[in-house]
Amino acid sequence: MLFPLPSGIYPLRGAMGLCHLLVDPRRKAVLIDTGLVGEVFLLQRLLRRLGLKPSDIGAILLTHGHLDHAGNLAAIQQMTGAPIYAHAAEQAHIDGTFPYEGASIWCGRLETLGRRILRYRSAKIHFTFSDKDILPFWGGLQVIHLPGHSHGHCGFYHQGHDLLFTGDLFASYFFNVHVPPPILNSCPAYFPTSFRRVLEINPKSILPNHYDIPDGILHRRRFDSLVRNILPSS
Repeated sequence: MLFPLPSGIYPLRGAMGLCHLLVDPRRKAVLIDTGLVGEVFLLQRLLRRLGLKPSDIGAILLTHGHLDHAGNLAAIQQMTGAPIYAHAAEQAHIDGTFPYEGASIWCGRLETLGRRILRYRSAKIHFTFSDKDILPFWGGLQVIHLPGHSHGHCGFYHQGHDLLFTGDLFASYFFNVHVPPPILNSCPAYFPTSFRRVLEINPKSILPNHYDIPDGILHRRRFDSLVRNILPSS
């Protein structure tokens, strides 16, 4: 049995994962992440279908600054005029200046290549946020700091829907539920703390940025199974 997403959530599936356009009853919108390639066209088409203008997007929220999440950041910011919100630690990722070390040095090399191929343009964060901040969008989104994939990686929790957007904390596909590969993680030692943080919040629904079916209940179940294998005492 599938459980549909709450009203007002519109996933945009691009080349590498998903972004989420959130529209409130006043027809004001906020975008979580911007994707890598193709999402600008998809966003424009979705806005037309919903009868919205680009200027109706009041903010762009970044879970983190990796290329597959910030690849269209400059283009969408220019198109909408919306300010960019992110953790301060993610500006280095957005700029392509983060000093990757160890296995994750390959993440930096892949992103450097991707920036060249895609003619990537950086953008500046307008407003930084921290753990537990409440952002005044979509009825209120609480920032949840979930480091591991990157130092400033964050999720967003909506209390009314009991729904947590978890970014790249994990990926959820029927054939493989997993944490990001080691080469993509800047500070993997923080993953257990971030998993426990999600368990403490105990959201009814979870939406990561990489998944197959838009069903937050399903992804919560998959998260629990994953965590049981990683944190046996949980």
